[in-house]
This record gives sequence, structure tokens and C-alpha cells, in this order.
Amino acid sequence: MKLKNRLLFNYVSIFLITTLIAISAYFLFNLMSVYLEDSLVKNKYTANSLMKNNISDIDYSEVLSNNGGIQVINSDYRIIFSKGINTFPRTQLTISEWTDFLIRSQDIRRQYSFSVAYNENETFWLVVTFPTSIRIDFNITHNRLYNSSDSTAVVAVIAAIISVYILLLAIGTLLYSRMSASSFTNPLASLQMSADQLRKGDYSARSNLGLDNEIGDLERAFNDMASQIQQEINLRKKSESSRQQLTLDIAHDLKNPLAIIMGYAEYCLNNPDKIDEKHIRSIYQNCYRADTLINNLFELSKLDSPEYKLNTVKMDMSEFLRSKMAGYINMLESADFSYEFDIPEYEINVDMDHEAMDRVISNLMENTLRYNKSGTKLSLKLQNIDNDAQITFMDDGIGIPSNLSEEIFNPFVRTDSSRNSESGGSGLGLSIVQKIIIMHNGTISLVSDIGKGCRFIITLPISK
Repeated sequence: MKLKNRLLFNYVSIFLITTLIAISAYFLFNLMSVYLEDSLVKNKYTANSLMKNNISDIDYSEVLSNNGGIQVINSDYRIIFSKGINTFPRTQLTISEWTDFLIRSQDIRRQYSFSVAYNENETFWLVVTFPTSIRIDFNITHNRLYNSSDSTAVVAVIAAIISVYILLLAIGTLLYSRMSASSFTNPLASLQMSADQLRKGDYSARSNLGLDNEIGDLERAFNDMASQIQQEINLRKKSESSRQQLTLDIAHDLKNPLAIIMGYAEYCLNNPDKIDEKHIRSIYQNCYRADTLINNLFELSKLDSPEYKLNTVKMDMSEFLRSKMAGYINMLESADFSYEFDIPEYEINVDMDHEAMDRVISNLMENTLRYNKSGTKLSLKLQNIDNDAQITFMDDGIGIPSNLSEEIFNPFVRTDSSRNSESGGSGLGLSIVQKIIIMHNGTISLVSDIGKGCRFIITLPISK
């Protein structure tokens, strides 16, 4: 059932139920009135039940004990006896005052219940008065003995009023149900449209209702879900594209050394008497390039594996870097590099995997030595900044284009001058470095530009 029809059905049901409840309440009220009528003191102690010819014989004790009152009025409209509540303004009444009292005693809005009886033998009136507790009156009066000449007209008017009431109620219910339904169906229709767009592959579909209610909460949940799906789809596409590119890069980087190896090997087979050191060296160098690439691929795959865990221990980063840099001094001097190491004497302890961190420093050093010219200056600085160990690895060499400062950490990303496979680089070293640093809960970033050198900034949390 459609929501608008369901709301209409609910409103009609509520109307019928409330009508039945009202009718039931009316009959229950009448039933309780009949029950209460016999128990009320005003009906138990009436003037007729207490009437005696001799005034002194009238038993008014129960009337007084129930906060009532009793008055005896003679034929001259004078109050000759009074006990308890007395609502008369004075002892001697006029005919008009007595008549007015008799009329007012029947008023349904009166605050007292009056019972009046006349003793014909002794010519006096007995008035019994009780304070009214709560009175609710609703009466429909009909004379069953005699037909009124205007009964038909009155019935017609009542029927017309009831018919108009039902008609207006039906129209109002219908309009209100439609208005109420639109407040639900219109936002839901908008959400449905966005969901259909999402189902058809438009992952940019969003709903913009701006409601501050439960439907608004549903809209925000839908938009969050759509955003998450869009991000996952984009990541999947990017991952698929990266996987395809990785496959192409691997094939390309293996193809060159293998082609050279096959070429020289074939030459040696066909010309065994012409084999010299140049051919053997070329075969060895290209085998080394292929082996390095395969080892780096294995290392990268190992770091991506969820089963791989670092073997971290608490180590002094200051001592670790001093030891590593000491091992590279001869290589730096042989390459005619100048160097400057700023490593503090005090301990800066870091939870790290010694072998993995050794790979990080080795990759950065090898890149610096491989791709820069003689005369380059290498600087390394270790600092304790905000409870983080910050390693700044910097050179003033040829640099890397600034637009590649983030992409350079992706597999097989190279520049013509700084990362070329022909010069021996696999294009995987910085990817391995970044993954190792991230596994240590750290960060690595690059600040560089062509001709301005490279500055790698590594941040690692200090041991607690």
C-alpha cells in the first residue's frame, strides 16, 4: 500500500475509533449517572421523604451531618424554621422572591441542589438544600406521548448538521492526509531518485533536502554511504590501473636486461672463439639488474602482505645513524661528495626493526650516490621535535620535479634525470622506504625541485 493511502486509512481509522470511544464514553457516563443518582445525598434525603405534618417531628440530622440545610416556609412566605445551609437573603420573602427561587432551583448551573415539597394539611413548604459537588449535564429531550408539529424540521436540521459535519470531516481528513503524505513522499521520492542514479552507476549522486528530522538523518546516511561507495570505486579503479601499470613496468624493466642477456648469450653461442670480457661483463650486469628488480618486487610484495610483521625493539636512533653514516664515509669521499652529519650525543629511543630501518637509510644513500654528480653535499640531521624523532636527509644535487614530490613514492615512478632504469634503479626503492616508515607509524615526505636538491623528512614516534 502506498504511503499516502496508508496515511489516509490511518486517519479514517483514528476518526472511527475516536467516534466509537466518544459514544462508549457517553453511554458509560449515563450508566454511571444512574448508579450515582441513587447514592447522592440530595436524592436520599429529599423534602418529600422528610415531610411531616408537625415540624418538630422532621428528622433533619442526616441533612446536617452531610453539610446540608433545611428551611420551613409558611403560607406568608416567611421562614419559620431554619437549620444548616440557608441560601435565602432574609427571613421574610416576597411572592416574587419565592417565585424566583422556585425557578432558580431548577437551573442546571446552580451551586446548590434544592428539594421542595408542600404540605397541604399544614400549608407550609419544606426546602432541603445540599451543596453541589460536580454536575455535568448533557440531555436530549423527546416527548414520546405527543408529536410536535416541528419535529420533522428539527430532525432534518439535525441530520443536515451531522451530514455536513461528516462531509467536512472527510474532506479535511483527505486533505490533511495528502499534506502529511507529501511531507514524507516528496523527500523519499528525492532519495529514491538519488538511489536509482547510484544503482545505475552514477556514484556522484547525492540528495540535498536539508531536513532536520529522521528523513534528514536518512539522507545524511545515504550521502555518506554514496561518498564511501564512490571513494571505494575510485580506489578500486586506481588500484586496478596501478596494478596494470605495475605489470607493464615490470615487463618493461625485465625486458631490457633479458633482451641484452639473450643477445650476448646468442652471440657467444654462435661465436665461441670471439667471447671476451666485455660480453661476460654485460651479461653479468644485466643479470644483476634483473635480480635487483626481482628482489625489490619480492620485498615490496612482502611489505604489502598482511602476514608480514616488523620485529621492533627499542633502539637508540642516534647511535644507529652514527654507525650507518660511518660506513658510508669512504663511499662519499670516493664519489667526491661532501657531507655533514648533525646527530645529538643524547639518546633518542625509537621502537624499530633494525633490518627494515637499515634498508631505509641504504636506499636513500644509494639514490643520492647513484643519481647525483661529484661535488654534491649530503646532510643528515636528527632532532627530537614534539616527542617525535625527525630525520632530515638532504642533498644539493639535481633534485626531482616538485610535481612528483608525492608520486615519487609510487612503484616505478621515475624522472628522466634522477630515476632512470638504465642507470640501475628499479623504481621501487622509495616505495619500499615509504612502506617501512608507515609500518613504523611514521611519515616521510619530500621537498624538492629541479636543480635544488632533495630533502626527505622522516618522522618516527619516540618510545614511551
